[in-house]
Amino acid sequence: RSFTHWLGGMGVLVFLLAIIPLGGGSRINLMRAESPGPSVGKLVPKVKHTAQILYIIYITLTVVQIIFLCIGKMPLFDSLATAFGTAGTGGFGIKNDSAASYSTYIQWVLTIFMILFGVNFNAYYYILYKQFKKAFKMEEVRYYFLIIIAAVGIIFCHIIDTTKSFFEALTQASFQVASIITTTGFSSVDFNKWSQTCKTVLVFLMFCGACAGSTGGGIKVSRFIILIKTIIKDLESYIHPKCIRKIQIDKKPVEHEVVRSVNVFFITFFILFAASVFVLSFEDKDLITNFTAVAATMNNIGPGLALVGPTCNFGHFNVLSKLVLIFDMLAGRLELFPLLILFHPAIWKEMFKIKHHAKCVRD
Repeated sequence: RSFTHWLGGMGVLVFLLAIIPLGGGSRINLMRAESPGPSVGKLVPKVKHTAQILYIIYITLTVVQIIFLCIGKMPLFDSLATAFGTAGTGGFGIKNDSAASYSTYIQWVLTIFMILFGVNFNAYYYILYKQFKKAFKMEEVRYYFLIIIAAVGIIFCHIIDTTKSFFEALTQASFQVASIITTTGFSSVDFNKWSQTCKTVLVFLMFCGACAGSTGGGIKVSRFIILIKTIIKDLESYIHPKCIRKIQIDKKPVEHEVVRSVNVFFITFFILFAASVFVLSFEDKDLITNFTAVAATMNNIGPGLALVGPTCNFGHFNVLSKLVLIFDMLAGRLELFPLLILFHPAIWKEMFKIKHHAKCVRD
């Protein structure tokens, strides 16, 4: 069970690219289909080598985490299963209380590695080849860490009075922020009992997600950067109508097609989100449960709030709601469009034509 989301964390298609030879332009298209985020490029000229480099980094980080967990006296089986859950940001906890019963050392190891697996893997490639300036100048990664620091600071200030010590408050805040923003879904405390401000911050992190090109889910930090820069650009165009300005990330212009795809993604995401919450509302559960259940599934997190909080589960939903949430999980993991395209009439017409043609040939 844990190995499946370790394999799916980097992407099944990326794994196949690393071991199976494919020709033509199909390689980079497969890479784009599996890799989360608005754009995917090749680290090296050959896509197969890119996939191999990504998996080498992925496996190395996983092994290092297993070693650190074993140093913390976690049993080897627990270390393997927990590391697989962390690396794939799948968050399947082998204990009933997820990570709450583990030592503070182990919780910090999990926190650090959850954050590391949420970083764009391009940064690790640059570090691997000693291109440190490029790694540290990646705008998305900088904002990713700034969001984490800000969220930890806000939650820490709100829970410090309810915890035994300064360090315990910092541990709990850091662990839950890392778990939610990377969509890992581990829990070390029942954050459903935290203040409304803390829970609001966590809900924002559910949508924010990790970096593009990482194993994390969610909408992705890079999409929010592009969206905010698009808003600023449009505001400036009202003030200076004749001004021509290009949106840039890492001092490189972002193509119009990428900006358009980000806008379409946001629109599609929130249409599906609203439709899913509406369907769940027929069960007459409270809005927080329905809202965070959809948020947790579409962003591939796990726990939500209220009746789907960290100490609860999704077993109380009826069959229709579960089918909607299953669809949301698959759509969120596949970046919406690869799954939605299956419902396009043109696909079914094409399939019908192929079947009809095959039948005529047999006849």
